[in-house]
Amino acid sequence: MPLGPVIDTSRAPASGARVVEPQLPQLLFTNTHHLCPGCGEPLAIRSLAEALEDLGLVHTAICALGIGCYTSFGGTVDVEIVQALHGRAPSLATGIKRMRPDATVFTLQGDGDMVNEGLQEVLHTAARGESVTCVLLNNGVFGETGGHMTATSVIGQRTKNTIDGRDAAYHGYPILIGDLIARLEGAAYVARGSVHNAGSVARTKKMLRRAFETQRNRAGFSFVEILTMCPTGWFIPTGEGPDYLSSTLGEVHLMGELKADGVIRTTEELHAENVRKAAELDAQLARGGIED
Repeated sequence: MPLGPVIDTSRAPASGARVVEPQLPQLLFTNTHHLCPGCGEPLAIRSLAEALEDLGLVHTAICALGIGCYTSFGGTVDVEIVQALHGRAPSLATGIKRMRPDATVFTLQGDGDMVNEGLQEVLHTAARGESVTCVLLNNGVFGETGGHMTATSVIGQRTKNTIDGRDAAYHGYPILIGDLIARLEGAAYVARGSVHNAGSVARTKKMLRRAFETQRNRAGFSFVEILTMCPTGWFIPTGEGPDYLSSTLGEVHLMGELKADGVIRTTEELHAENVRKAAELDAQLARGGIED
């Protein structure tokens, strides 16, 4: 097999190195952000921008923006922004879509905004089958206020107001919002992704594309929940964010499509599927290798 050209390193190069600009989605003004090191929200928002760009929806996108750390991205993402009150983004999106039916209307909200402060808004929007897309950035804490418990915080999770961990007897159980929405007749597509590793980012971007395709096809309400890291609000070292997400939130809010093509899969069913796949992988490894 012939080798490639040999580069002569015995003398200095004839020209200087060329600076290659990082690829930037059309909808982003800049590749920088002000959020804490290790935050997962910039990854999620970039994936959202890329999904809109992939589908050619750049010039029709309108965002009803919730209130949280992510709110500042209204000055970073080149889409029309309408600022909502706490939790009210789905209702605002409904009004926009009914007045501008050809627009691509979506919400961007955190778990505190959507599940604590505006649960009724998103549930009724989904039940009506509104042709909008709601995107939830779920890190299990009120990050902007310093790491307090939200309705999605998992049992045992330490937050600023659950120092000894969330206790079901005292604080109740976490709300699996995706499971609730998937059971509503008006919901056409429901998925839960993550940004804790490269594979998860790629799968989440596919979920976002499918959600926007659902809206474009006027098939009904679409919803994508994205698990994001918040090492500051979790009180852990920055580099431990992805592993912490995987071992805490990710063990309860399991990733996958909860409703697609009319088929509903609960989080429990996703767990059973993950267990089955892990057992199959272990069996293949025991036989001496992974089969194609």
